[in-house]
Amino acid sequence: MHKTLARHALAAALALAAAAALAQATPVGLWKTIDDETKQEKSYVRIAEADGVLSGKIEKLLDPSKQDTKCDKCTDARKDQPVLGMTIVEGVKKNPDEPYWDGGTILDPNNGKTYKVRLTPQDGGKTLQVRGFIGPFYRNQTWIRVE
Repeated sequence: MHKTLARHALAAALALAAAAALAQATPVGLWKTIDDETKQEKSYVRIAEADGVLSGKIEKLLDPSKQDTKCDKCTDARKDQPVLGMTIVEGVKKNPDEPYWDGGTILDPNNGKTYKVRLTPQDGGKTLQVRGFIGPFYRNQTWIRVE
């Protein structure tokens, strides 16, 4: 009788651990961005979900000299707005047939360009592959989970 109870408790614990690991394997959270060209840490971006749609906002700029940077190269409503606090990821949804989220856009405030985006959690949700597309061309960045 005790062995059965112990097996059920173990099975429940394993199921909870698996669910927790799966829950972390989403883009939702706080991420440290790493520039794919310079390999420098640039910012913290918080990705949040509302009604199944993800958006990401710059929460912190890591270079003290860039705190007052404005998006002077942006061409939409974000033109000349502060980069700190700016929403740079919009309209991203879980692709039901793939291990990634896509369908939205990401803004590069450095050049003002907006790209189609694909977000793919990796390493059990510890890192996030961020791929920005223009036509057949793309760039990847790997962001690191902060929380």
